[in-house]
Amino acid sequence: MTFPTALENLNVVSQDTLLSPTQLHEDIPASPRATRTVGDARRTLADILSGRDPRLFVVVGPCSIHDIQAAMEYAQRLKALADELSDQLFLVMRVYFEKPRTTVGWKGLINDPRMDDSFRIEEGLRLARRLLIDINELGLPCGTEALDPITPQYLGDLIAWSAIGARTTESQTHRELASGLSSPVGFKNGTDGNLEVALNAMLSAAQPHAFLGINGAGQVAVTQTRGNVFGHLILRGGAVPNYDSVAVSQAESALAAAKLPVNIVVDCSHANSRKNHALQALVLKDVVHQLADGNRAIKGVMLESNLFEGNQKLGALQDLRYGVSITDACMGWDTTASALREAAARLRAIP
Repeated sequence: MTFPTALENLNVVSQDTLLSPTQLHEDIPASPRATRTVGDARRTLADILSGRDPRLFVVVGPCSIHDIQAAMEYAQRLKALADELSDQLFLVMRVYFEKPRTTVGWKGLINDPRMDDSFRIEEGLRLARRLLIDINELGLPCGTEALDPITPQYLGDLIAWSAIGARTTESQTHRELASGLSSPVGFKNGTDGNLEVALNAMLSAAQPHAFLGINGAGQVAVTQTRGNVFGHLILRGGAVPNYDSVAVSQAESALAAAKLPVNIVVDCSHANSRKNHALQALVLKDVVHQLADGNRAIKGVMLESNLFEGNQKLGALQDLRYGVSITDACMGWDTTASALREAAARLRAIP
């Protein structure tokens, strides 16, 4: 048997140099209006998590972004609704560019913007940055999942809220990443419903870390962080839903026992809706009922929503239906707006 003489990169086909974060920032600079939106939103979210602002924050939007035009139409509608309901709800648009995969599949707009396995990542980063600026310029803040540990260097200045997903909450890399993010960060419970992994992640991310990353010039650098004090727990269900008052109370006790801030966000989709997008409005109604009954630990909710309900398989671009998810099924706009108006009205009626 003949063995290769090289001992590294045996399974690497190619490596293409990517532009640096600084270069992308210079090519597509954030406008003063967009920067102001991000800064104001982060302060508002910190106030909500600290109890200084009594409103409920809502991270709502498509499961994933694949169509820039549809995303902007959604953002414009959401901005009008955000203004209408601002006395009770603080709306943050869900702008997810990266999708975790159990096996294989489309990994999101940044990784494969043309949805044809061409993996034009620089193009994806440019599209993502431009879209984030455009949405923030509306005065509408953006939230996303922090999945790739390098991407925040390119886009983090435009993100008001971040999530660490159920598949990555247990990852040391993502706990270190979260410790250095500039936005508040929510940690989802494990896919099996386990809360401990999220609590451990919150404890870890609140502490300083040192790890390998990249700097603005794109060079490998030892990154030292101060820790993120605005970590919070996201209940997304597991083997069974965990949004009901009993599950929320158990989560509150677990947070208190771990000496963590008792701040909870309820994901109304995923396992909490039993992966049925039509049930998200009912989950939201239950959460609002808990708030009306005096719960003060629930600080936010998450909804997967698009212009039109349901989802579709990824196929030829010309055959895709406009405004319909190509990943998880979503609520349609009319249902979303109705559910949020109803929630705001119920909250408004609380003495």
